[in-house]
Amino acid sequence: MSILSDNIRFLRARQEYSQQKLADSLFITRVRYAKYEDGTSEPPIELLLRISKYFQISIDLLVSVDIRKYPLEKMLNLPDNRILIPIAVDIAGNNQIEIIPQKASMGYLNGYSDPEYIEGLQTISLPFLRNGKYRAFPASGDSMPPYKDGTYIVGKYVENLSDLKIDKTYVFITTNDGILYKRFQFNEANFICVKSDNNFYEPLQIPLTDVREIWEFACSISTQEFDADEFSGQNVKDLFLELKQDIKDMKTKLPSKKTAK
Repeated sequence: MSILSDNIRFLRARQEYSQQKLADSLFITRVRYAKYEDGTSEPPIELLLRISKYFQISIDLLVSVDIRKYPLEKMLNLPDNRILIPIAVDIAGNNQIEIIPQKASMGYLNGYSDPEYIEGLQTISLPFLRNGKYRAFPASGDSMPPYKDGTYIVGKYVENLSDLKIDKTYVFITTNDGILYKRFQFNEANFICVKSDNNFYEPLQIPLTDVREIWEFACSISTQEFDADEFSGQNVKDLFLELKQDIKDMKTKLPSKKTAK
């Protein structure tokens, strides 16, 4: 037996069709169809495409996801035939938010499209986050102050690139750079430009082919308290950056030696 055979049997039964009726619709014999349903044979690609169009379900779902466990009507439609686990709620009706663990964050790049991997993650519920699909991602490094290592950024799934808002922050899931938390600037035909709130870091261009998922900032969860003088140090740093920028601006306004008289 295979996921495909289980799925087509389930879909046929849900529509209350006989094997003969479905075989006729696919222009094959009932005996041939029965072999696909009992898993003794696999359909060729041209027939798999026909089955996909008949049930209006992507091939990716048919061959990789047990759709008996994940109701189709509750699945989010994603590009390139991927799926996100259906929005699950607790007994109070609050969304269950999967938590991507700090130490295993790179594993998300391999498991983000695997329903069983996502289903195995721990979850939390936040009653003020209701509409949409949310996940919590670990923040690391010093590129986005004041978020420290151990902070979790809860993001709302973004379905379309056109929904991105300038100067809003997002979690970008990328093939080469992993999980990035940055501020969106603009997008071109082949890439998007993002930047860090820490000005010591240069803006970054991410090829669109490298982007796997985008999650809009919804809230943050800090697991460490701030020191009493932590923000005073940040103010000194900000003053230094402002002074550095002022000096740079002054240099650009000064006449060059060739034009000075």
